Amino acid sequence: MKLPRLLLIAFALADTGMDASRAAEAPAKPLYHHDFEAAESGKLPAEMMVLSGDFTVKADAKDGKVLELPGEPLDTFGLLFGPAPTGDATASARFFGTKKGRKFPTFGVSLGGVGGYRLQVSAAKKTLEIFQGDEARQSAAYEWKDESWTSLRVQVRKAASGWIVEGKAWPAGTPEPAAWSITFETKEEPSAGRAGIWGSPFSGTPIRFDDLDLSPAR
Repeated sequence: MKLPRLLLIAFALADTGMDASRAAEAPAKPLYHHDFEAAESGKLPAEMMVLSGDFTVKADAKDGKVLELPGEPLDTFGLLFGPAPTGDATASARFFGTKKGRKFPTFGVSLGGVGGYRLQVSAAKKTLEIFQGDEARQSAAYEWKDESWTSLRVQVRKAASGWIVEGKAWPAGTPEPAAWSITFETKEEPSAGRAGIWGSPFSGTPIRFDDLDLSPAR
């Protein structure tokens, strides 16, 4: 049976609209991504800038290659990765840590260099926090799970009234939640700079990092 010409045109336009919709929904191409599988064990990828800490690539039989921060000394350590984004951006990474008795690790991902915004899991306090540099700006209740991978995402974007800083945390390997876990609004323009990862091995055990990503804001 032949379809009327007008009906064929309508079908073609509808299909084109669906393709455009799919393209609009597709995530933007990352500005930077590293999963360490091609990295050399015992070293750090050359493009990363260590601020402090003995970060090295380690090969694990279960998790493959990951970036590891030793369990000592007990301090806060970090490194910067990717280019410095020129517009709204989001950064994410996966983290693995363990507790020891009543001692817990803290870890986070940031945007805007050393003085920028950092999303941090403070396991001992059972909170998810947004820091600006060393100053806590916002917090929300969060129950961290020991000896498991946790995904974190932080985003900074321009809004009509200023800037919005958003963060979320969820068990790695599960679908990323649509809703943000924590939000902070400010009229202060964010600092420029690279994305970063941070760790404080207060439990005396190593912290691992994987799947570092920097992308345009969603």
